[in-house]
Amino acid sequence: MSFHLYLLDTASNAPVNYLPIALQLIIAVLFVGAVMAATHLLGPKRKTADKLENFECGIEQLGNARRPVAVKYFLTAILFVLFDVEVIFFYPYAVNFRSLGWGGFTAMLMFIGFFLCGFFYILKRGVLKWQD
Repeated sequence: MSFHLYLLDTASNAPVNYLPIALQLIIAVLFVGAVMAATHLLGPKRKTADKLENFECGIEQLGNARRPVAVKYFLTAILFVLFDVEVIFFYPYAVNFRSLGWGGFTAMLMFIGFFLCGFFYILKRGVLKWQD
């Protein structure tokens, strides 16, 4: 009974409440470190020419791997991440649609407007065109 009263008296954000999380984190880090050390110490060490050769999806390597890559690949990836993260903000709005009222509706319309302005800007600049 006294333990139950102790739980009622402690604050919900007391440092003692984070002890299980800290212990789990410490155990996980120690486990990963131990497994990596064990595989390094116990695993075979046979370095042959075939194992040291680069492997690319079962295709023989041709030429130098240090060729420059077109910036359009990186730009497309960055734009995907940017717009993907922006779309995530639609979910809380959809969940709280009724409780947000007209203020939330106008805020979401402004967000969609800014979202579309950025999208039309990158379309107008030709970022997504792959032909030169």
